[in-house]
Amino acid sequence: MSDAGYIKIAVILALITALEVSTYYVDFGPLFMPALLIMMVVKFVMVVSYFMHLKFDSKIFSFLFYTGLGLALFVYITALATFKFFIA
Repeated sequence: MSDAGYIKIAVILALITALEVSTYYVDFGPLFMPALLIMMVVKFVMVVSYFMHLKFDSKIFSFLFYTGLGLALFVYITALATFKFFIA
């Protein structure tokens, strides 16, 4: 990947971060936390895919990584639901 590609990814990550920060100033109601979680996961996948070169590695590594990520997200969201985190 060229330097221009890395700069493009960095700019996209900066824009998503600015969007995350701006959510503090706008009332999203019950969509606040899910919106932040989605943006965090998108940023995480971009960093892992490009800066950790997972996108260019063998597909078995991607499968193992994303399977673990999916399982971790399931456990995390289940724990939040158990403590009634999503109910305002």
